[in-house]
Amino acid sequence: MEFSFSNLIFLTFLVLMLQPLLTGRLFAFRREQAIRAIQRRRKSRVITMIHRQEKRSIFGFNMTNMIGLEDAQSIISAIKTTPHDTPIDIVLHTPGGLVLAAMQIARAVEAHPAKVTVFVPIYAMSGGTLIALAADEIVMGEFSMLGPIDPQIMGVSAASILAARDAKPIAHVSDVTLVLADISDKAIRQVKRGAIELMSPRMEQAKAEALAETLASGIWTHDYALTATEAAELGLPIQVGLPTEVLDLMKLYPAPIKQSAVEFLPFDPPVRRG
Repeated sequence: MEFSFSNLIFLTFLVLMLQPLLTGRLFAFRREQAIRAIQRRRKSRVITMIHRQEKRSIFGFNMTNMIGLEDAQSIISAIKTTPHDTPIDIVLHTPGGLVLAAMQIARAVEAHPAKVTVFVPIYAMSGGTLIALAADEIVMGEFSMLGPIDPQIMGVSAASILAARDAKPIAHVSDVTLVLADISDKAIRQVKRGAIELMSPRMEQAKAEALAETLASGIWTHDYALTATEAAELGLPIQVGLPTEVLDLMKLYPAPIKQSAVEFLPFDPPVRRG
């Protein structure tokens, strides 16, 4: 069989198309093995929700993921099919997403009779923190982060919209601002009520209300990095020290190639002589 230049171009194009799919299949297989190993060691059901940019389509386009209704459907199904006496470990890495979806997941987490542990290898912000509030234990790394759960309206802090409304006489406030302020007020009250509902089974009512006020009222910017130490001081059930296998699992959810400006080589300790 003779190969012409056009055939070579076609084969090259075919390989480029299939490479992301084959790479994705390989990583999926390795993730399945890693998750099974964690389940066997911890005698638990492991559920992951990892939102990273990853080349997923046939042409290798990047997709940014956030908490959505499909996530909620999948996690709720996984929780409901887990025996009531089996602990659940959730590995959570997310920038947040829909409050509706996050609350659905959180309520399913809170309702599971056995212990639920949320592992936060890097960050679980906004809706991710809301889900973590429903867990019996939150395991973080030394530099892992949680975040505020204050609602965002059209990309703007609901608390800031209320502050803008209250900054001048009502006659000088536009109708649009008044409408957004009304929505913001409802959104903050709803998120606070949801957070209290999630935390009160494992926390005194007064403490749950105070913590919900702190996390949802907009005292920080929405991207504020809440450290493990701060979260523990607020009263959350924080443990510091991620299992090695959880950190290794995160390596199997790669970001796109050439997206990072950071490079380093494995460290080889110097050989001592004499």
